[in-house]
Amino acid sequence: MLKGIDPILNADVLYALRAMGHGDMLILSDTNFPSDAIARDTVHGELLRIDRPMADVARAVLSVLPLDTFVDDFAGRMEVVGEPDTVPDVQGEVQAAIAATGEDRAMVPIERFAFYDLARDAYAVIQTGERRFYGCVMLRKGVVGPDE
Repeated sequence: MLKGIDPILNADVLYALRAMGHGDMLILSDTNFPSDAIARDTVHGELLRIDRPMADVARAVLSVLPLDTFVDDFAGRMEVVGEPDTVPDVQGEVQAAIAATGEDRAMVPIERFAFYDLARDAYAVIQTGERRFYGCVMLRKGVVGPDE
């Protein structure tokens, strides 16, 4: 255990989050996403896991990962097929976790197959224990500024 670090953030996840650079993408996926196959194409190359609900994982990750403030696609969500404006509860919970960081922008919608392609270009994929459909989001790492 470490002080000040959410205990669901395991050593493998912390390593990947620390290794990511400004602009690198992180995918948080539900249990139905083809996480292992896609993770093999990422920079990290191996699937990471946190077997907890999506909202718990998003809150934990966002407690240590700054979001990119320089781009519009700082965070994205997989669109519901045929209903691109629908925001499922699971995505709303992630949006609330993002808002808790002080970020007031909404996640950008990403068509399902475009999301798969985007995920292959990510730094890493964390598969959560989320079983609700469309529990798939992208977070783009920002910067930590110098001490004042």
